[in-house]
Amino acid sequence: METYWGIDLGGTKIEGVVMPHGSDKPICRHRIDTEADQGYAHIVERVGLLLSELETESGIDRPDVIGYGTPGAMEPATGLMKNCNTTCLNGQPLPADLERVSARRAIVANDANCFALAEAVLGAAVGAASVFGVIMGTGVGGGIVINGRVHNGAQGIGGEWGHNVLIPDGVACYCGKRGCVETVLSGTGLQNYYQSLSGVKRKLEDIVALESEDDAAKQTMERLIENFGKGIAVVINILDPEVIVLGGGVGNVKALYTRGVESAGRFVFNTQMRTKIVPPKLGDSAGVFGAAMLTR
Repeated sequence: METYWGIDLGGTKIEGVVMPHGSDKPICRHRIDTEADQGYAHIVERVGLLLSELETESGIDRPDVIGYGTPGAMEPATGLMKNCNTTCLNGQPLPADLERVSARRAIVANDANCFALAEAVLGAAVGAASVFGVIMGTGVGGGIVINGRVHNGAQGIGGEWGHNVLIPDGVACYCGKRGCVETVLSGTGLQNYYQSLSGVKRKLEDIVALESEDDAAKQTMERLIENFGKGIAVVINILDPEVIVLGGGVGNVKALYTRGVESAGRFVFNTQMRTKIVPPKLGDSAGVFGAAMLTR
């Protein structure tokens, strides 16, 4: 049986999946703790352990190629990891070490790319030739999929919309710039903005629910809608994707699919906004499914 194997390497959990060719129903799916506090070498060994457990559980030998979703990107010029929020991975030759521990070829992609690929191949954007997948959660990431393939780019940063400057001289971002999309449109950024207005700390879903009766919530939502439109219009003007899929906690804000689309239409260089902006279908399966789909 031909199978696709994927590993989603997260900061707290490492999840693996074995998927049959031509199906979105896993043969098996298994996760273990990352134990990132024990360092880089330990994480690599944990991946090796998970692969062995997947073999045992599925009764299938691992294939020649395994896909990995990571919380960062590989620098193509060096093969070293960068931009990882699991910081012990940065500067490390993770793809080479994964090949060593698995005795198989590794294909590595950013977790947002895996999200975009899964939704393009199996989820909300099936049939679209060009897809932009966005994760708007604690941070903001993005991935580009063209004809069912991830576009990593020359520097491995294809789709990194979250670190375009949206508000010059805005809030400082960990990347070193100010006013990045991530500082404005992430769940964290929205909650921080609301707190700066109201002096009250609230979760995003509570802020959304209070829009009609709380002035600070109203201002926060208006800021979200306006800046989402400005930010996503840049992507549409350059990439012109058929479908944009919005993942992460902010992607659950229903107003993005009505008022947010209208906002984008005001900034897109076209007489009519034809890009479909849709919620995801795969939920928390997208990352690990997308990692497996890297090996197609």
